[in-house]
Amino acid sequence: MKDELAIVLISGGLDSCVTAAIANEHYRLAFLHVNYGQRTEKREMKSFSDIADYYRISYRMITDISYLKHIGGSSLTDPSGEVPKGGPKSGEIPNTYVPFRNTHLIAIAVSWAEVIGAKKIFIGATEVDSSGYPDCRKRYFEAYNRLIREGTKPQTEIEIVIPLINLKKGEIVKKGVQLKAPLHLTWSCYISEDIACGRCQSCILRLEGFRSAGVIDPIPYRSY
Repeated sequence: MKDELAIVLISGGLDSCVTAAIANEHYRLAFLHVNYGQRTEKREMKSFSDIADYYRISYRMITDISYLKHIGGSSLTDPSGEVPKGGPKSGEIPNTYVPFRNTHLIAIAVSWAEVIGAKKIFIGATEVDSSGYPDCRKRYFEAYNRLIREGTKPQTEIEIVIPLINLKKGEIVKKGVQLKAPLHLTWSCYISEDIACGRCQSCILRLEGFRSAGVIDPIPYRSY
């Protein structure tokens, strides 16, 4: 029996889906999806709902922090900005970085965890094959866990769990296949909501991951 409850942050993408599959091995799950004014908001929300249905999640929350779009600073939330094509450049933070986004998302998860009694918050961040976002680093989550201990009731014992942090994209794909995660329901493209572009950084990282794993990506692409 899975007695302990865990919240999984589900964007609708590959990494969050595999993270849900990992968490599902040992915990009862609650799914959280946050809209923040991103370009592919509707498509990501569909993937969230599809993945939640696949795992038969009754505890689910969709909330909105579109003030991040008003704050700006990212091509993901500013339609006039250009989303970069090709893979990420080493040592460079791309303009798809949404300033301090994960801090907002996790804060919502922590608040909800206190209310529903969840002990763990799973997030599919990875530091190895990634775009180099500063709020996806292992030391960032270590610092956030210290903040949670300082800012919540002592009996809650809430902890962020980052099972993919040291995995390459190919390893993440293999893990998802092993756990029978519904990878066909996921969406990673930064630009398109109908057919994935195959050219943005997120698509490139995803395609390289599937190629490295020797697995066919189940979603269609416009070009690659």
